[in-house]
Amino acid sequence: MLEMINEVILEVHGASGHDSGGIATSVEQLLVFLASLTEKTPAEIFAVFMPGIAAMENIHPLFVHFPIALLTCFVLIDLSGSFFNKPAWRMVAGWFLYVGVIMAAATVAAGLAAEEAVAHGGNVHDIMERHETLALTVFGLSVLLAGWRLVARGQLHGGANIVYLSLAVLMNIVLIFTADMGGLMVYKYGVSVEAARSLNQSLLQEHNQGSHDHADSGHTH
Repeated sequence: MLEMINEVILEVHGASGHDSGGIATSVEQLLVFLASLTEKTPAEIFAVFMPGIAAMENIHPLFVHFPIALLTCFVLIDLSGSFFNKPAWRMVAGWFLYVGVIMAAATVAAGLAAEEAVAHGGNVHDIMERHETLALTVFGLSVLLAGWRLVARGQLHGGANIVYLSLAVLMNIVLIFTADMGGLMVYKYGVSVEAARSLNQSLLQEHNQGSHDHADSGHTH
């Protein structure tokens, strides 16, 4: 027991052979770190703890995965609940839909704001426009499905249920293509990626210059 107490004392004072730093050194480093935070601005402190989010050009990527997950779960659970005649499953699916609509609204709003702030070339602009159209379609269908469900009080049967589930599946298919367009912009063209920012800036200048030249040539004719 005495030997164990001595070992703990050595650990605290950094003299143990098992840990050259010791607890005292670790505590000292922690205090130095906390003291350094007092010299930083709130934005700098946030960047210390959340460097990934701090490096983002916009908040669109923070929201985008929520509607994908929520609306996909809604479709899968609602289809299963309908097929196996499980009303409780369909009630759970409804909540996935309602929360999915809220997150889809936030995602679309963040995406529209990002479109105005992110540098991109002409080819990426076309992809971005398709991405936006598909995203608005998904949002519109999700609102329609949520509204229909609320009006029907979750009671969907017969032909109406078939139409409802068909629209839900259609929404999910469009959602897949929406996500694919978003992935194409990021992983092929580096949109909103800091390492590719200079390239995208030059492409944006070329796109703007091309549009300006096209407008000038139209005036000459």
